[in-house]
Amino acid sequence: MISLNFKDKRPIYEQVIDRLKELMVVGALPENTQLPSVRGLAVELSINPNTIQRAYGELERQGYIYSIKGKGNFVAENERLRDLKIDEIKRRLEEVIEEARKLGLRDEEIIALIRQKENKEGAI
Repeated sequence: MISLNFKDKRPIYEQVIDRLKELMVVGALPENTQLPSVRGLAVELSINPNTIQRAYGELERQGYIYSIKGKGNFVAENERLRDLKIDEIKRRLEEVIEEARKLGLRDEEIIALIRQKENKEGAI
């Protein structure tokens, strides 16, 4: 379900968050599916349960999951998840574009880079 990269510079809880988001957005974890318990996932990944609790807390804060007292954590509505992910991608893209502009790239150059990437993927 989730694999961690201990050489990754990102904290483990962020890796857990990112992987769970991916699984939710692509539908591998359908809406209203119960997530593994904090303890169960911690044992499966051989990490501290507090790390999983932190990841679940952040996912709930972001609207990706909801919790039911005494029952566990569940995947939120899939359409909403997709919208949240698209919003997140747009925000990150805006940051990258702003950084590129600060480095002196013109909009035409940025667009050319996007088209170049599009052409490379279309050739595969």
